[in-house]
Amino acid sequence: MSQAIVTEHSVDVAPSYEALRLGHSGSTVAACLQDAFRLPALSTSVAEARRHVVLRLRSWGVDQDTRDSAELVVSELFTNAVRHTSSDEVRCSLQLMGTRLRLEVADQGCARTVPQARSSVSVDQEGGRGLMLVEALSQAWGVRPHTGGAGRAVWAYLA
Repeated sequence: MSQAIVTEHSVDVAPSYEALRLGHSGSTVAACLQDAFRLPALSTSVAEARRHVVLRLRSWGVDQDTRDSAELVVSELFTNAVRHTSSDEVRCSLQLMGTRLRLEVADQGCARTVPQARSSVSVDQEGGRGLMLVEALSQAWGVRPHTGGAGRAVWAYLA
C-alpha cells in the first residue's frame, strides 16, 4: 500500500543559508529548484521516498546517472533514519542549484550515535555499508542538527 507523501514546498529560490556557499550576498541568490516531503518512519516509506525523488529529478531534467545516484543516497539515508531513530516521520528535501544537487534526510532524533561511515565492514555483516556508499557517490556529505528542533539532518551533495 502506498504511503501519502506530504509535500512541504517547491520554489525556485535558493534558501538564505546557501547564499555564502553559492558566493552571493545581499538580496539576490542564485535560482534553484527545491522540493521537500515527509513520510511516516516506516520501512515501506523508503521505496516511496525513492520514487518521489526519481520522479521529481526527472521532471527537473536531471540526467539518469545523477538520478540513479540520488535514488541510492536517499534510500540509504532514509533507511538509516527509519532503522536507527524512534522518529514518527522522516523529512526529505532536494535542491538543484545549477548542476549541483543537495539531498537531505531529517529525522526526529533519538539515535544513540552520530551517523558515520565505517572504515571497514566484514563480508558477513548484513548492514553497515550505507554511509560508505553515500560517501562514494557524493562530493560531500555531513550531519547537522535538524532546524525543526530535535533530531538531525544528514545531507549530501551530488554533481
